[in-house]
Amino acid sequence: MNSDLVRHRSPAEQELAKRRQELAILQAELTDRELLLESLLAELAAFEGRYLREVGVLYAELDEWNAKIAELTAEGVGTEQAQSAAAEARARAEESFAAAHGDAAKAALFSPSPELKKLFREVVRQVHPDNAMDEPDRILRTRLLAQANLAYRRGDSAALRRILDEYRISPEAVKGAGATADLERVNRQILRISKRLAQIDSEVADLSSSEIALLMAKVETAAAHGRNLLADMANSVKQRISLARQEFELQSPVDRASR
Repeated sequence: MNSDLVRHRSPAEQELAKRRQELAILQAELTDRELLLESLLAELAAFEGRYLREVGVLYAELDEWNAKIAELTAEGVGTEQAQSAAAEARARAEESFAAAHGDAAKAALFSPSPELKKLFREVVRQVHPDNAMDEPDRILRTRLLAQANLAYRRGDSAALRRILDEYRISPEAVKGAGATADLERVNRQILRISKRLAQIDSEVADLSSSEIALLMAKVETAAAHGRNLLADMANSVKQRISLARQEFELQSPVDRASR
């Protein structure tokens, strides 16, 4: 009986079975890679927040002192070059302050639990846009995955469960029928997932080679050898702040008048 079923399957049905196996493999790979990307993004954001709180604020303070020194120099010298240098130093100080005290500096440490990772994998598997069967389904999945990414970074497992529930009861979750139509949909899903996998690889490569990622790697390597690299950096900047403050005080009108 089984041989009769196999013998009477149409070429489209046979191809569909093969392509569905390929699709299942790609979908599992996509789930893992999306988790990798989101974890990397969250880890880098958390590390950047730590860096800004421990070191960035000190660089902002140093830039402020340097701006004050440049403004004093411009006031005393009065040349256009000195005034331009003072304006640049002030702009740099304002930029450093904004970076050190902005939203990036508030990012909390990111340490997802195995349960959170498992839940996020399930959400990606269920709602990823590259698994959509039609345009309305794709639009819904895109919205839900964006919400899931934010929920994962916040460690909000309840939000991830709500996203799963919302998709499971949606009309868009209903799949079509017919071997030829199914084969076309599967082929398009495979193509779309393949493109997304390539995009993720590119994004991960760019993130991994970014300045903040390279610094994070150095900090982790130093920590493995018992050294707190960020603390060392902070102490170095503190020394430079002390020297800049002394230079400012030596150049200030009040100090010059007392000598």
